[in-house]
Amino acid sequence: MGKEREIKLRVENVKALKRALGQMSAKPVGPNGGRVHEWNVIFDTPQGGLAKHGQLLRIRRVTVGKGTGEKPRILLTFKAPAVGGMEDGHGHKVRDEFETEVAEESALQKIFEGLGMSGWFTYEKYRTTMKLPGSAKWAKDLLIELDETPLGTFLELEGPAEAIDRAAGQLGYAKKDYIAKSYLGLYLEECRRRGESPKNMVFEKSK
Repeated sequence: MGKEREIKLRVENVKALKRALGQMSAKPVGPNGGRVHEWNVIFDTPQGGLAKHGQLLRIRRVTVGKGTGEKPRILLTFKAPAVGGMEDGHGHKVRDEFETEVAEESALQKIFEGLGMSGWFTYEKYRTTMKLPGSAKWAKDLLIELDETPLGTFLELEGPAEAIDRAAGQLGYAKKDYIAKSYLGLYLEECRRRGESPKNMVFEKSK
């Protein structure tokens, strides 16, 4: 909760990236090897008032793999307009983020609908969260998140500016590779490239 700073990196060779992460001693965080399924619904007014102001209101359902005994977590997230972005000297996306866990997904959805909002875009992904060992003191607050999405595989680095740049460099990326767009932005770009009408960014069938 608070200031979020992150970048995305497109992963062309997943095996090579995993080898590089192994060489950095990156380890999964949480049960099921750190891998979870995320189902995300973005809410807005019929006029798109939040999106017009660069804001995001999202309900996320996080599900750990079967057989773990873990119940899905429901997270409510609000993100303020991005500031800095590609102009902050680093090429990172920077914005205020406020997130809290809630008990009832359906009740929250009805509240939003009662306020005149609806879930207008849904996207899903599988995310594996990793961290570097404690000996890498520079990476103490860095999160490394490998995202499997319908658009392909991406790596998200979130944390202090210097840690993001250092980790990206060690993984073979340069600043020209940094992506500051959201998954919604990337999806809309891909739809325009293909000449398709946007729908939802979901897998054709469960992985």
